[in-house]
Amino acid sequence: MKRIAKKLTELKKAHLYRRLNTVQSRQSAKVRVDGKEYILLSSNDYLGLASDLRIARAAKDAIDEFGYGAGASRLVSGTMSPHTALEAAIARFKCTQSAILYNSGYCANIGLISAITGRNDIILSDRLNHASIIDASLLTRAKVRRYPHKDTAILERFLQNAKGFSKRIIITDGVFSMDGDIAPLKKIAALAKEYDAILIIDDAHATGVLGAGGKGTMDHLGIDDKNVIQMGTLSKAVGCFGAFVAASQDIIDYLINKSRSFIYTTALPPSCAAAAKKALQLVQSGDDLRRRLFENVDYLRGRLTGAGFDVPSRETHIIPVIIGGAADAVGLSRHLKDNGIFIQAIRPPTVPECTCRLRITPTTAHTKEELDRAFDAMLNWRA
Repeated sequence: MKRIAKKLTELKKAHLYRRLNTVQSRQSAKVRVDGKEYILLSSNDYLGLASDLRIARAAKDAIDEFGYGAGASRLVSGTMSPHTALEAAIARFKCTQSAILYNSGYCANIGLISAITGRNDIILSDRLNHASIIDASLLTRAKVRRYPHKDTAILERFLQNAKGFSKRIIITDGVFSMDGDIAPLKKIAALAKEYDAILIIDDAHATGVLGAGGKGTMDHLGIDDKNVIQMGTLSKAVGCFGAFVAASQDIIDYLINKSRSFIYTTALPPSCAAAAKKALQLVQSGDDLRRRLFENVDYLRGRLTGAGFDVPSRETHIIPVIIGGAADAVGLSRHLKDNGIFIQAIRPPTVPECTCRLRITPTTAHTKEELDRAFDAMLNWRA
């Protein structure tokens, strides 16, 4: 226990210690924390659907009909009609043959990657992929090579040297959550086809936001490849909870039989599935939500870059503002909180050393006045 206490002390000295902040209100443009109201600019509720009353009503109706808990894992007795209805809706949404639900994006990546990969295979993974991909890759006992971020030349070199493996598996985020940039998927998909590799895309931060009707990164880039395996979440732009894998029927059938985080986990509450199905309908019903989102994103990003803040990516709805050291990032976050703005500092191990940042995420729900308040507070800190 003394060693644990020492480690905690070291984290505090390095400005890497983390604390939980309890939100005492619904997720929205403004939240209440410790009795005080803040403008929230670090949520993944991109389309402002987490508190949508139509989605809440769908969940309540499902509780009235099905109760709350699913009672068991999906293969025992936990598969209920809201689960299968949602999976069919996801398959249509992602234009795949089938889909399977998981309890979180982390569970989905762990279950997918560990199921289809073994010790005689090789995984080629972008160096900035999400932690769940890194952890899942380690579980497989496969050879893992991490190529430099978005470097398709190095990826191809790895593929050329990977002919002795049973399967070659390329894994990349569609939108990288901390940088807000998009993977070069057209080139990666072409390499996967040329070298007979399986391509997995973690589309958690693009689902609901990019592409026609929010279909995701592949649609956004005009890629039509039925062999790609897509993971996505229902907890970000969709505003609900859970995750999915969308793929061919054979892949989904295999996951039902081999994916441990699916087989050995109690199913999502049916109300979560019913809520997500309703949310998907709202996501696809028109582009007004996405238009308002990007109006807010472009407005705030324009003010920040115009004032000289280091905003390296301009591709998506995620605005990374690079600060540098952990102490400065934490200091800015505290300054903003003192001024009624809630944005957490992002530090190692989430991002590399010396690239600590604020990850700012305007949503559909924010007003221009709220964005101006956040900008002014940042400008005052800099002065």
